[in-house]
Amino acid sequence: MTSTRCTLATLALLLSLHAQADGMVPDTSVVIIHEADGEAAVSVTNTDSSLALLHVTLQDIPEDTEPLLVVTPPLSRVESGKSQLVRFILQNQAPLSTQRLKRAIFEGMPQGRAATEAGHARVGVTVRQNLPVIVHPKGLAINRTPWTGLTWTLRNGTLQVRNDTPYVVRLAQELRLLPGDGQATLPRTYVLPGQTLSVPATGGPATQVRLQPATVYGFAVAAYDAPISL
Repeated sequence: MTSTRCTLATLALLLSLHAQADGMVPDTSVVIIHEADGEAAVSVTNTDSSLALLHVTLQDIPEDTEPLLVVTPPLSRVESGKSQLVRFILQNQAPLSTQRLKRAIFEGMPQGRAATEAGHARVGVTVRQNLPVIVHPKGLAINRTPWTGLTWTLRNGTLQVRNDTPYVVRLAQELRLLPGDGQATLPRTYVLPGQTLSVPATGGPATQVRLQPATVYGFAVAAYDAPISL
């Protein structure tokens, strides 16, 4: 009961903060750039009640630090209720052979708010939207279920997943081993093309691993039971 109360209190606090914090809202949950097009555009709306600056930055993931993209404009003024088009331009030096993963941060910085009254503290809140950016190679077919291409093995209490496909696979970190109640936890919510991850697993021998995959846009789909190779 105490845990439930804490969870509900935390949820109420998060909802309260969300309700009071306006910001810049992109029109998508993921930025997808097709190499064949060379760029992609995202419309970002200022839901704040006043003028704000939109600051957009690119962020590498630890496994891939090659500079592939530029963003324009990186800084712009957006009136309340108005939108700004942000372009992501691909600048790869060689043709891509696999999907690539980056991050884009959209941050709204309120401008022109009334000065703080004497004796009253005022806290300024900026809201960040941190979205994945997926770069899709020219000529690569669209794959709606890339998680089916993962290879799983279990040896001596270690669960290993290998991605031999050219696709970025997004999934929840928590895994269940079947039959039984074995569990394992991935270090991140994605497996890159050509990447192998190894994590400790509980529960002894298993023949399947139950994972919670996500679409390219990050939406959860039905759980998938993948076979564990011997």
